[in-house]
Amino acid sequence: MSTPADPEPADLFELATEHEQVVFANDPDSGLRAIIAVHSTALGPGLGGTRFHPYATTDAALRDVLALSRGMSYKAALAGLDLGGGKAVIIGDPRKDKSEALLRAYGRFVESLSGRYLTACDVGTYSVDMDLVARESRYVTGRTVAHGGAGDSSVLTAYGVFCGMRAAAARLWGEPTLAGRTVGIAGVGKVGRHLTGLLIEDGASVVVTDVYDPAVAGVLAAYPTVRAVATTEELVREDLDVYAPCALGGALDDDTIAALKARIVCGAANNQLPHEGSDERLAEAGILYAPDYCVNSGGLIQVADELEGFSFERAQQRASGIFDTTAAVFELAETEGVTPAVAADRLAERRMRDVGRLRGVWLRG
Repeated sequence: MSTPADPEPADLFELATEHEQVVFANDPDSGLRAIIAVHSTALGPGLGGTRFHPYATTDAALRDVLALSRGMSYKAALAGLDLGGGKAVIIGDPRKDKSEALLRAYGRFVESLSGRYLTACDVGTYSVDMDLVARESRYVTGRTVAHGGAGDSSVLTAYGVFCGMRAAAARLWGEPTLAGRTVGIAGVGKVGRHLTGLLIEDGASVVVTDVYDPAVAGVLAAYPTVRAVATTEELVREDLDVYAPCALGGALDDDTIAALKARIVCGAANNQLPHEGSDERLAEAGILYAPDYCVNSGGLIQVADELEGFSFERAQQRASGIFDTTAAVFELAETEGVTPAVAADRLAERRMRDVGRLRGVWLRG
């Protein structure tokens, strides 16, 4: 009996045509299986978090880390940082597979890159995890305050999204506030929960959803005026003014865009546009899109500040610049007749080109 042939494996060099370096990290004793991708060091070492996620296949993990690391290059450039883009993924279920041995093994691989890649927290990892990674590597940010770090980077990630949302409100409604508006948040984990608090304080009404029921329960307990719905599909059909995707990527697929009633999309999730043309569909639907890597850079700004000796006040002041950056993206989009996603790319690429050509590939020292 014949069986179907296995699909051709993806050619790494075809997938990673823009990337400087991709490292596969394997430590059978601890169960570590990780991929570190360095997209660009034109502006400095690549900084990006470590995502711990149960990917179905290695190919899915590879494609995710390549997209995420590319996004970090653009995020750092648009935020005005002297940093490049990198990212790492650890394949596994963080609730079952995470251990001191695994994280320390991962730290040794980070150390082996000699500072070309600086790691931090991401989905599935926390500051206490970075403390363990740092026992094996010097190139770790996002550590706990007790160990001299910036702590939870989701605080300023949420603050930056809020600043971007205020810029979008000013662009569309003439006032930089969400007071009296209804905002729907899909995903109320670390970032979504902080964002909820900022919006409530600003006078907005908030509707939330999350696949993890305890996360929703925690938000409802902290903010009694918040309302919850069961699914993202239900949320996007609500009478929202703003939709904030704050979970994993690919949130703005064609079905979601068709169902959306919101006039603004501004959220913390990375890689929200699942394919080419998604930004144009948003524009055609009359929806103002605040590019994800523009508004969610507050966490990167926070952990980058740690490299100078962390000051929350200084990092927050820098993150407040996301309002002006988002406004500049909208202005360029109108001036050049393109979508905000294209405008953000042009601004980031301009800085990588103009400043990066002075530096070349980053090497420690």
